[in-house]
Amino acid sequence: QAKFRDQVVQAIDYARAVGCTKIHVMAGIWPAGAAEEDLNKVFIENLRHAGKETAKVGIDILIEPLSRPATPNYFLCKSKQAIRIMDEARVPNLYLQYDAFHMQVMEGNLAPTIERLLPRIGHIQIADAPNRNEPGTGEINFPFLIAHIDRVGYKGWIGAEYKPAGETKAGLGWYAPYRAATKLQLS
Repeated sequence: QAKFRDQVVQAIDYARAVGCTKIHVMAGIWPAGAAEEDLNKVFIENLRHAGKETAKVGIDILIEPLSRPATPNYFLCKSKQAIRIMDEARVPNLYLQYDAFHMQVMEGNLAPTIERLLPRIGHIQIADAPNRNEPGTGEINFPFLIAHIDRVGYKGWIGAEYKPAGETKAGLGWYAPYRAATKLQLS
């Protein structure tokens, strides 16, 4: 926990230097033999500390459930678990970082889950499942999902966090239908 507190100071310094308003707080790997209740306690204490320090400078903190196949033994792996932890921590500037890839692998039901959790979501990330490649290379219906995210009123950025299936520039082709709706130009 002492190391975590030092890293919070460093993360705040970095975020302020680049004008970032959100910091992702990692839950970490579940150590062999550790009790879940002990991990919950430490994670919540860390979130409370990070929330208090970041609130002083107008920064939100995010927690992200990661899929067990992609990140074996990661402590936080489901949206329901994240919401329970958020409720227990009671940190006003704590939000869910919802990653469509990880949640498709662990839970499915992306559209209704995003809609239900929308007030708790601070950031959305996308990659296709099952291989974590660009949208359109797997099982997620991204034209539907992105339209749904827009329809339910999400106002934040959608981050694309994936491993290109081939050449990076060619892999950006999935974005073409959305280009007209944004001012972002990829080159």
